[in-house]
Amino acid sequence: MIELLQQVRVIDPVSETDEIFDVLIADGYIQAVASHISDISTDTQIRDCQGLVLGSGLVDLYSHSGEPGFEERETLVSFLQAAAAGGFTRVSILPDTSPVIDNPALVSQLQNKRGGQGDTGTRGRGDKETRGHGNTINDFFASLRLSFPASYSVPLLYIWGAITLDVAGKQMTELADLASAGVVGFTDGKPWENLALVQRVLEYLQPLGKPVAFWPCDRQLAANGVIREGVQALRLGLPPVPASAETSAIAALIELVAAIGTPIHIMRVSTARSVELIACAKAAGFPITASTTWMHLLLDTKAINSYNSSLHLDPPLGNVSDVAALRAGVRGGVIDAIAIDHAPYSYEEKVQAFAEAPAGAIGFELALPLLWQYLVETGEFTALELWRALSSNPAKCLTQKINAITPHQPAELILFDPQQTWKVERKNLHTLSQNTPWLGQELQGRVVQTWC
Repeated sequence: MIELLQQVRVIDPVSETDEIFDVLIADGYIQAVASHISDISTDTQIRDCQGLVLGSGLVDLYSHSGEPGFEERETLVSFLQAAAAGGFTRVSILPDTSPVIDNPALVSQLQNKRGGQGDTGTRGRGDKETRGHGNTINDFFASLRLSFPASYSVPLLYIWGAITLDVAGKQMTELADLASAGVVGFTDGKPWENLALVQRVLEYLQPLGKPVAFWPCDRQLAANGVIREGVQALRLGLPPVPASAETSAIAALIELVAAIGTPIHIMRVSTARSVELIACAKAAGFPITASTTWMHLLLDTKAINSYNSSLHLDPPLGNVSDVAALRAGVRGGVIDAIAIDHAPYSYEEKVQAFAEAPAGAIGFELALPLLWQYLVETGEFTALELWRALSSNPAKCLTQKINAITPHQPAELILFDPQQTWKVERKNLHTLSQNTPWLGQELQGRVVQTWC
């Protein structure tokens, strides 16, 4: 297929471009990018894209898949469909499935479902019957592709391998075997209690050259808290989580990195003091990257006045000062990336008292429209700053790269309509779950096409 996108706003964080162009795409590659393209074949599909945004594909660092084990929350198909509908061309699933992704056999099983791509996530361009290392597309992938809307491409799937067996934080997995099986990196996606084991993990992983991610949280300090410590916690009568539960754990991680030198990624940063600690560590030259989640950039503890259980997150939403520091951290590069941390739960699981409901919310289909509306449209972020934090920087955290939107490059792109309105309800969502505080609300902005 040959497509000409006329007068589309191109947002390319690699080349730092935010301009209006014509873009010609053919057979999965960008053929031309120019102010005006007229030399086209007669079978070219022409699309007037005034007011639309063409950007590099979004990259999610970590999210939860229901499959295997919790298919009532999310299947692999619905997970990938929701990601594509949100503009994500690469997604990475956390290992806390059932069974846990702590052995090469399960890694291979998931890779085979997506098409045997391994840790590179590449596919044979120009050959619609191959993926990754030239493997023939299997029946699952064929049915998966048929289940997708024609305007969306199936995202590339990456897999985090567990650091410890059953993500229990006690006994290391066979990390070298998991690396050979093609995991994108290592994480338990849970807080750590045994710093001696963390030290051994960092020493052991150093020669493997794979990303390793830690969620810093001292569970003894956090106790049974469900809201960030502060005035709002007192007002609502909910058990608080002190900022020190996160910052003390970050400080310990930084000290280990300083001593060992293994690069790490710090997940789910949520407090102002955490941003300060990470900034100091980066200034000292320590090999650290960091991410926060999209909801921690948009909402603070005041939103919990509703006691909506979809606002029960872990780490909890921050106070106003935390949100301001996180936004400044993303703009300034202290926080490298915005993660989605998509966490689907069934209605029955979430229809409980705020403190009793499991922590987490869906996000794939909501993140870009809401971040654009509340950060870009307000002028607080430039479009390039937002796109960098959702695309090229998450790729770098995974030791990957995003190609520039230039001729002869593979088309890993999304087309976003910032003015299209839609209502957040079951019939408009691809995810199987509906645990979001925006359920029933009308949003502005939607991804209309993806290429990958």
